[in-house]
Amino acid sequence: VQLQASGGGLVQAGGSLRLSCAASGSIFSFNRMGWYRQAPENLREWVARITRGGSTNYKDSVKGRFTISRDNAKNTVYLQMNSLKPEDTAVYYCSALLPSGASIWGQGTLVTVSS
Repeated sequence: VQLQASGGGLVQAGGSLRLSCAASGSIFSFNRMGWYRQAPENLREWVARITRGGSTNYKDSVKGRFTISRDNAKNTVYLQMNSLKPEDTAVYYCSALLPSGASIWGQGTLVTVSS
């Protein structure tokens, strides 16, 4: 299974974007899927995750602004990002934790928030 992230772009501060992570196969059995981001000269950091059962968790700095969701029928996970800030600028990656315990990653999608 492969993951493909999309939806990044340039937006002004306060704006919104919705990222999508489409899987080439079924995501129904994936234990967990998540979004990470990496800003220039920074380490990759976790942003949000959603479990197979639909439970969600968020990095403190995005709580109340970002929403992760999954559509098993479309094999897609979304990250709705509202009230974007310049510090949200980064390359965003999606990841999945497989039943085997292995993780797979999609290519990144660049989000740039201008002030």
